[in-house]
Amino acid sequence: MHGRAWAGGLLTLLALAVGCTGSTDVPPAAAAQPRRCDSPDDCLRRMTLAEKAGQMTQVGNIYLKDPDDLARHGIGAMLSAGNDGGPGGRNGGTAAEWAKAVEGFQHAALRSRLGIPLLYGVDAVHGLGNVQGTTLFPQRIGMGATRDAGLVERADRVTRDEVLGAGMRWAFSPCVCVPRDDRWGRTYEGYGETPDLVAPLGAASVRGFQGERLGPGSVLATAKHFVADGGTVPGTGNAKEGYLLDQGDAPIDDAELRAVHLPPYRAAVDAGVGSVMATYSSVRGEKVHGDRALLTGVLKGELGFGGFLVSDYAGVQQLPDGTFAAQVERAVNAGIDMIMVPENYRGAIAAITEGVESGRISRGRVDDAVRRILAVKFRMGLFEHPYGDPKLTASVGSRAHRAVAREAVRKSQVLLENDGVLPLSREGSYRIVVGGDGADDLGRQLGGWSYAWQGQTGRHTQGTTFWQALRGAVEGTDVEVSREGRGDVAIWVGGEDPYAEGRGDSADLALPADDARELRETCARAAKCVAVLYSGRPLIIGDELAETNAFVAAWLPGTEGGGLTDTLFGAGYTGRLPVTWPRAAGDEPLNDGDGKPALFPLGYGRSPY
Repeated sequence: MHGRAWAGGLLTLLALAVGCTGSTDVPPAAAAQPRRCDSPDDCLRRMTLAEKAGQMTQVGNIYLKDPDDLARHGIGAMLSAGNDGGPGGRNGGTAAEWAKAVEGFQHAALRSRLGIPLLYGVDAVHGLGNVQGTTLFPQRIGMGATRDAGLVERADRVTRDEVLGAGMRWAFSPCVCVPRDDRWGRTYEGYGETPDLVAPLGAASVRGFQGERLGPGSVLATAKHFVADGGTVPGTGNAKEGYLLDQGDAPIDDAELRAVHLPPYRAAVDAGVGSVMATYSSVRGEKVHGDRALLTGVLKGELGFGGFLVSDYAGVQQLPDGTFAAQVERAVNAGIDMIMVPENYRGAIAAITEGVESGRISRGRVDDAVRRILAVKFRMGLFEHPYGDPKLTASVGSRAHRAVAREAVRKSQVLLENDGVLPLSREGSYRIVVGGDGADDLGRQLGGWSYAWQGQTGRHTQGTTFWQALRGAVEGTDVEVSREGRGDVAIWVGGEDPYAEGRGDSADLALPADDARELRETCARAAKCVAVLYSGRPLIIGDELAETNAFVAAWLPGTEGGGLTDTLFGAGYTGRLPVTWPRAAGDEPLNDGDGKPALFPLGYGRSPY
């Protein structure tokens, strides 16, 4: 999903306006309205055309002009996206504060004529990054390095509980893209470069969020971004935004589409995923948001997807169809069931309504879309349980949740080289010196989709940095650690600054110059040097490998830095590369089986023993 740095002050007023209804004091068990329709078809029989259009509309929380609009228009869904504010119009906020705010929106929606509950969605790319104090896991590329579907399922079960504890029922995750060019800024959102790796892990994520089937304890999962967003080529990205690959074109034939990019969606559908999000990108020059052959023919027909298809953030407005109304009509006719507007929700409702009345959209297409949306809501038990789970609020960021994340960090790291310096010992007396801006910067450890859409350096939530973890690891031993002076072993920690989609596109995959300099300076302070690289993809590190005795690809590990030091001190490196590591940026796209030489092949990973 796409985020923007919108000012969030308006949300404060909206939250107050919703709060004035008194809804936030209503216990969730008692707050559900008497059911006014008993099934998707019963609801459809009772709904007006305008109410159906409302169900097909998702509004961004900061764009809600009047809280009464939720009931007045029968709005189907809301979202908090990227930087688009939490409670009080700011990023962050505790899970309890989020739950209270979302409950207020839901209570307002339930005052509609038919009392149909909202679905409230949020980005949960590697945990619930918008909310303060949550457990953030390694980004998906790191989870791909674990090759452990059971661990992926357990991780997203933790995220499910934290989403429910924050009052929400819908996560825009997992990304089941197959990144084929590491210069793409969303590479880290994918599990790896082959469908054989992505498909089982994506299906495991769906089960983590939803369980074996959708029900009252589920968070609705979203397989995204359909389809081939990982197959775009340089120079085709969104030129208006200055992107290299993002939102670009995948000029692939049908055989490649089906062999590489489609299998993870088949696996997600087989796992019961309830929603799929369309991609901003194009396939063979046609924007997927308007591609009926792919959305309706392949996804809904061939794959048998029975959930609902949601557009990406303002993605419908990228269709080359002139007016907003024409864009909405094309998207709906192509197979989009719910429009993530997110701003002009009244215009979207009017466009759908007028499109049907004019005959440009069939009533059958609208009924199909609304039936799909309502079917998911009924299966999730939203009519009886429209809120999150307050019993889970206290577990957000708990020790048990963080233990799962620490395990994921430990299993995700890939040891690229080691000439005997690892594992480090806790016995004996020696000195470790630590350098690099990443060593004590939680924001760099998290990457994008963490507190803010593009991420931020610094500390904005709770977590353990590498430096904190290292100090804890040697506590009570004779091993000394310092950020200053010389030592027996030097450890450099650095890499990419946080980024997300679009802005993360890179033509050169270069390690930032300051980090390269810091690595050289750090290694000069000891006879042995270990590098710990934070990155969302392979970087060009030939020179840096020559400076070091051991080199660890730590990806973007999340909040639990203890997993990094666990491996350094002997837990063992079990991660294997989920992507092929290039020697030079010009080697991209570089993928297993294409015959090009690589610095490290897919599946590579050393053990220190």
